[in-house]
Amino acid sequence: MGLLDGKIAIVTGAGHGIGRGHALELARQGAKVVVNDLGSTVTGEGASRDADVTVKLVESRGGEAVANYEDVADHEGAGRLIAQAVDTWGHLDVLVNNAGIVRDQAIWNMSETDFDAVLRVHVKGTWAPCHWAARHWRERGKAGEAFTGRVINTISGAGLVGNFGQTNYATAKAGIAGLTQTLSLELYKLGVTVNAVGPAAATRITATMPGAPAVIEPDDVPDDEWNRMDPAVSSPLVAWLASDESQLVTGQVIRAVAEDIIWMKGWSDGPKVNNGGKRWDATTLGTVLATDVFNTRAPGLRY
Repeated sequence: MGLLDGKIAIVTGAGHGIGRGHALELARQGAKVVVNDLGSTVTGEGASRDADVTVKLVESRGGEAVANYEDVADHEGAGRLIAQAVDTWGHLDVLVNNAGIVRDQAIWNMSETDFDAVLRVHVKGTWAPCHWAARHWRERGKAGEAFTGRVINTISGAGLVGNFGQTNYATAKAGIAGLTQTLSLELYKLGVTVNAVGPAAATRITATMPGAPAVIEPDDVPDDEWNRMDPAVSSPLVAWLASDESQLVTGQVIRAVAEDIIWMKGWSDGPKVNNGGKRWDATTLGTVLATDVFNTRAPGLRY
């Protein structure tokens, strides 16, 4: 018996790397998987049938999968992706949004085209499948059907703390964290949870960065071996979040870095100062902020 027996799942960007690892793990746990991948380069150019490789790997291990080649940032294409899962197996249970590209440059060198392309794939390419999946689940709810649903989005450390040369990518990933939290509020009454996972691995995307480790594909690492940079290192977490066991967990951002699972607490209130019902004066505010909020010793101590 698998953790996901009977579940129908979609994984976007599953032709390589992290997405492939998720597809293999979900299938290993019993899910039937739609493997989506446009088959573009890491910068988003071109198209090919990369999804076929992952489908064959799933099938070679006794699982069931079908390929999908839609551009997830195309609204109608995303609709066709959701429809394929429903038409093939009757419904959808799990949507894993993983597709992404990079076009890194410092902001003074980044083109508008490169900014727009990365935001399009990551943000709209997450929102559009969520839109169609939400419509599917809402219709099932209106029909009186009892079910659970899962959305698992992909963020990164860049979206949480920033990264030089990635104003497009970091902004997109931070946006996905916000989308995750909001969507969790909108869908909870339907029994659908929405969470985000932040993996760390040696992928085609990380390989574009200076000094990065060589690309690893999940199927390069034998099941009985451990590699801290294996793209599948976050896949057990994704499989658990996709399962019925995780019903009480929603609106969360969770990182998976090597052997560590890290619950990210997000923005929360820090130190606060109050001016006793009066309007702050900009000329004196700096001293208060420096000492009472930021705990510095300049421009002067306050007692």
